[in-house]
Amino acid sequence: MKRIILTAGFATLLFASCVSMKEYETLQAQYTETAKRWNVTKQELQELREENAALVRDNQAKMVSLSDATAKLQDCESKVSTLNRAYADLQLKYDTTMENYMQQITGKNRDLNRATQMLDQRTRELNDKAKAFEEKERKMLEQQQALESRQSQLEAQEAAARKELEAKQQELENIRGAVSKALVGFSDMGLNVETKEGKVYVSMEDKLLFASGSWMVSAKGVEAIKMLAKVLEENTDLNVMVEGHTDNDAYHGSTAVKDNWDLSVMRATSIVKLLLKQGPAIDPARVEACGHGEYAPRVPNNSAANKATNRRTEIILTPKLKDLLQIIKE
Repeated sequence: MKRIILTAGFATLLFASCVSMKEYETLQAQYTETAKRWNVTKQELQELREENAALVRDNQAKMVSLSDATAKLQDCESKVSTLNRAYADLQLKYDTTMENYMQQITGKNRDLNRATQMLDQRTRELNDKAKAFEEKERKMLEQQQALESRQSQLEAQEAAARKELEAKQQELENIRGAVSKALVGFSDMGLNVETKEGKVYVSMEDKLLFASGSWMVSAKGVEAIKMLAKVLEENTDLNVMVEGHTDNDAYHGSTAVKDNWDLSVMRATSIVKLLLKQGPAIDPARVEACGHGEYAPRVPNNSAANKATNRRTEIILTPKLKDLLQIIKE
């Protein structure tokens, strides 16, 4: 019955936590091996007991034979006066019989002693194995209880993490809605707002923000960034990444801005500075800028329309997951 309970418990743990599979298989193998040795030892003990019972019965039979021989001897002694020669022959036969019998008795006693010693040794070994098995079983039960406790903790953490994640996802959707609402007037100017991979992506094409080859934000672009800055001021629990992108048309500048890498970085930093200017309550530590040049296109640069799509600035809003990470670490 214990084995059934243990197996069921371990099966439950196996489906609840993959990280404990290897430990479970090791313990199960140890348990199976110990059970096999226990059954073998029980069988050997039973065989020794049966052999001992047979030896006892044989000894009793020999004792009966000895009693009969003694009776015959007494009968012969009563007739000694008339049967001296016969007595001598019978005496010789009797002595021979007794010698053989005593040798047999001695051998049987020796075998019985050896069997008794073996039985005692096996009994001690069996007791030691039983104690060791009980100790292993106790440890296995302790491990099972520990695993069940850990499983309960993990389930509670999973539920809390799921709840926190759902809250973050709802928060993300609310932010996307707020950003879309704030920038609704720019949707036909190459602006797109979407959520993916747990982040809000605000993508603005260059026709809204920059003139060709420039990193100066246009008037319409300033207006859009101003609206976005208000949303970021209201949502302080967001990290902001501004990424600049270009098409693959070569840019050759005469200033420190010499190529598409430089241009994409300058455009990203221009947007960052404008965000902080229009949203003075935004913590600069929340904001990062980077440039990808032509090396992260959305679509192949094989047409004018596709190149326009790739010339963009992406503002990526990421909720801080401090609470969720804390739950996972516990």
